[in-house]
Amino acid sequence: MDKADRQVLRQCRVRLVRELQVASLWDALLNRELFTPDMIEDIQRAGSGSRRDQARQLITDLETRGSQALPMFISCLEDTGQETLASLLRTSRQAAKQDLGAIRPLVLHPVVIKPVELKPEEPWKPLQGKLAPVVLGSKDLWPARPEAPRPVDIGSGGFSDVCGPDRAKGNADLAYVLNADPCGHCLIINNVNFCHESGLRTRTGSNIDCERMQRRFHLLRFVVDVKCNLTAKQMVQALVELARRDHGALDCCVVVVLSHGCQASHLQFPGAVYGTDGCPVSVEKIVNIFNGTSCPSLGGKPKLFFIQACGGEQKDHGFEVASPSPEDRTADSNPEPDAAPFQEGPGAVDQPDAVSSLPTPSDILVSYSTFPGFVSWRDTTSGSWYIETLDGVLEQWAHCEDLLTLLLRVSNAVSVKGIYKQIPGCFNFLRKKLFFKT
Repeated sequence: MDKADRQVLRQCRVRLVRELQVASLWDALLNRELFTPDMIEDIQRAGSGSRRDQARQLITDLETRGSQALPMFISCLEDTGQETLASLLRTSRQAAKQDLGAIRPLVLHPVVIKPVELKPEEPWKPLQGKLAPVVLGSKDLWPARPEAPRPVDIGSGGFSDVCGPDRAKGNADLAYVLNADPCGHCLIINNVNFCHESGLRTRTGSNIDCERMQRRFHLLRFVVDVKCNLTAKQMVQALVELARRDHGALDCCVVVVLSHGCQASHLQFPGAVYGTDGCPVSVEKIVNIFNGTSCPSLGGKPKLFFIQACGGEQKDHGFEVASPSPEDRTADSNPEPDAAPFQEGPGAVDQPDAVSSLPTPSDILVSYSTFPGFVSWRDTTSGSWYIETLDGVLEQWAHCEDLLTLLLRVSNAVSVKGIYKQIPGCFNFLRKKLFFKT
């Protein structure tokens, strides 16, 4: 959907949510193949299942259905007798197109600036009067200034504070207690092959990432479960099954998703990942499956999500620095983006209750392979930059550093790779430091 059509939906959103009769739309949406049956079911289950919640989710998902989504939706409204809303959208769309066409480039004319004659400044004159001298005394008598701990370079990947982590690691008020063995469950979803209709390419090299994460989290004392090539519905089912397990005797939970990705409408966590059927599952939905209501046995325990997928289509060329990167792309490397066409989310939400109904995120960390809006690079022979680096950093430093410090090392190392640039980032709602059990 283009920018003008998205703007029309944003402008009409409040009225659509208030007046849209969704029950009569389902058949029309299916007949025009605007949504799949599974997507219709997800919309019908949105929120509390009320008409307003369904209407709100339908408008949000409509932005992901391609360049002809809005005119097709207007036709569906006409087919179901909702002429008033159809007319509103049609008129607004025509006005938006006209406004867009009326924009003309600004013609700039050169302006000649004449030189200005500068007058010589008067010589500086000292202030008149008597100045009393101030005696500071010997430097030896000055009070000592305490110095803050300085970071120490400890090799590739970043820096460490001179104060070690031992003090925090043994303090339950400062760090999560991960004493259980096994520590928790780790679910890895590895989507490699996508249906032809989705238009998404095979993610060659992803199996290497999967093997790395499976081995790494097994060494970190997690029970690892790998599921490959899941549709969007199967992904949600696998996540719900994990959330419904009894985590009472465990201390942590990890979810790793390896797939194509895109931008998506969101309130808390940006981005979405694709199932093999080409249908997106938002990261926000994935995280909220593990909230306090759906998964009470993980309350107060860290829940970690690692997302290897694109955040959009933009390619980052970076900017010049003093010294060239030592890890620029080599001749035999073959990086691919985990990119797919994406849609910007709406700038605002119409209903305050849509925000307040979401659970407050706590004890959650979502680590993204790339900054929202940009591609994430994957080498077909050695796997993705993010997962390869994450695995290496965990191997070398997980025994002595907390998770956030480890992720800083990952961001630093990935940021200097390749011709096109990439920098991982995270949304952190952890309340304490997290040290893996090694």
